[in-house]
Amino acid sequence: MNPLESLLQPIARVLNRNIRESTRAGELCQRLDGKLIAIRVRDTALSAYFEIGRDALYMTMNHDGEPDVVITGSLVSLALMAGEDSIRDGSLDLTGDAATAQAFQQLLTHAKPDIEEELSAVIGDTAAHGLGELARAVGQWARQARSIMGDNIREYLQEESRDVPSRYEVEQFSKHVNELRDDVDRLAARIGRLAETPR
Repeated sequence: MNPLESLLQPIARVLNRNIRESTRAGELCQRLDGKLIAIRVRDTALSAYFEIGRDALYMTMNHDGEPDVVITGSLVSLALMAGEDSIRDGSLDLTGDAATAQAFQQLLTHAKPDIEEELSAVIGDTAAHGLGELARAVGQWARQARSIMGDNIREYLQEESRDVPSRYEVEQFSKHVNELRDDVDRLAARIGRLAETPR
């Protein structure tokens, strides 16, 4: 069994259980009946497929058909695929039929497991709540770190190395280009009028 299969099988079981328990997830499953979703691990040859039936997802490791949607990400981001905003936050790349992709994203949202509840069955309520708090804190820290790092990189590229213009410089350049274009248009119109004037 490859790492992706061992990762996705438990996710598929939980999603299928939640599809049976959620009316909205069941409706989305029926709407997606017959669709094929490919799951690929970024920068590897590992892939798996979810065939969507009327009331469940069926996982296979090989499929000859062309997938309707391809989801690509790291093993970690794929493991969190059924979690909050995993597709919208950019950790997963999603390509293919836009309507199918959107419906599949909604299906994941409605069928996603409550991680704390899943853990509490294994390690108890108190420990599960503690791990949930830790996971939320780490997620918040990661989002803040990404934002700060992005700001620092932008500031370095714009202010220190001057490899990238600032927003103000881009706006000024655009303003001057527009003024130059207007001046050229006026000059062309004046030349056109002079050419039409009899000598």
